[in-house]
Amino acid sequence: MTDAVAVGHPATMKLFCFGYGYCAEALATRLAASALGVSAPIIAGTRRTRPESHRSVTLAAFDGTATTPSVGALLQGTTHLLLSIPPDAEGDPALRWHRADLAALKSLIWIGYLSTVGVYGDAQGELIDETAPLQPRSPRGARRVLAETQWRAFGRETGKRVEIFRLPGIYGPGRSALDTVRAGTARRIIKAGQIFNRIHVIDIARTLERAMTLTSAGTATRFDTYNVVDDEPAPPQDVVAYAAELLGVAPPPEIPFAEAQLSPMAQSFYGESKRVSNHRLKTTLGVTLAYPTYREGLAAIHHGH
Repeated sequence: MTDAVAVGHPATMKLFCFGYGYCAEALATRLAASALGVSAPIIAGTRRTRPESHRSVTLAAFDGTATTPSVGALLQGTTHLLLSIPPDAEGDPALRWHRADLAALKSLIWIGYLSTVGVYGDAQGELIDETAPLQPRSPRGARRVLAETQWRAFGRETGKRVEIFRLPGIYGPGRSALDTVRAGTARRIIKAGQIFNRIHVIDIARTLERAMTLTSAGTATRFDTYNVVDDEPAPPQDVVAYAAELLGVAPPPEIPFAEAQLSPMAQSFYGESKRVSNHRLKTTLGVTLAYPTYREGLAAIHHGH
C-alpha cells in the first residue's frame, strides 16, 4: 500500500530530461502513450552535441561545461525534471550550471535523479536495502553520492520534491547479452561469489511514470529513495549463458577472473558484489515489474517485445 502525502499538481505536464538518452527516451515513449490521464505531455531535454529534435521531443545541446541560454529558455514551463547526466568530480553539471533557472521554475513539482546502486559499494554478496550505508568503492560511485546530496539540498532549499532512483546494470532492446552474444563479444568471466541485480529499461520507465503519476495526481510517497532493481540478482555468466540458449548457439567459454585482462572500469565493476532489495519499490511506490528477472527480459527482447 502506498504511503502518500499531498502535493500540488499541474494542469499540463512538461517533462525536461537533462541527458535525453536510453532511459529518458523509454520514459518519453511511455508518457506519450499514457499521457498520465491529462493532455499529451510536452517533452524536452538535452544531449551533449547540438542535436536535431527527436520525434516530438525538442532537444538542446548541453555538454556540462557552461550555462547554455537555449537550455534555460527550453526549461520554461517544466513541471517534471529528470536527471540522467553522469556527474563529475564537482557533482551534477545540470545543477551547477542551471541552478538559477531551475530554482526560478514555479511550475516545477517533481525532480527525479537517476543514480546507481554503486553508491553502496561492496556488500560481499549480502542483501541490502535503501537504509544501507553509502560506502562507494569507485570514483564513479563517490560522484553519485555527491550528486544525490546536492539534489536533496536543492529540494530542501526550494521546496521541490526530489526522488532518487538507484539503478543497477541496465539492459533492453539493443543493449543486452543477446547483442553481445550475436556480435561474438560476450565473455563468461567467472569470479566466485560475484552477483548483482539488473533492470530492464522498460521497468525504469514504468517506475518513473508511477512516481510522476503520484505527484501529478496530488500525492507523493513519504520516501525519496528507491532501488530500481529486479527480483533475482545473478552471476553475470548465467545471463550470457541464457542469452546463448535463446539464440540456439553455444555459450562462450568460461574465463577465470584472474585471466580476464579487464579494463579499470570493468575491474571496479567486478570489485562489488551485492543483492539489492526492491521491497520499497514494490510496496511503497506500488511498482509491478514487467520483467522480474533477466529471463523474462531477455526472452521478451528475443521475441521482439
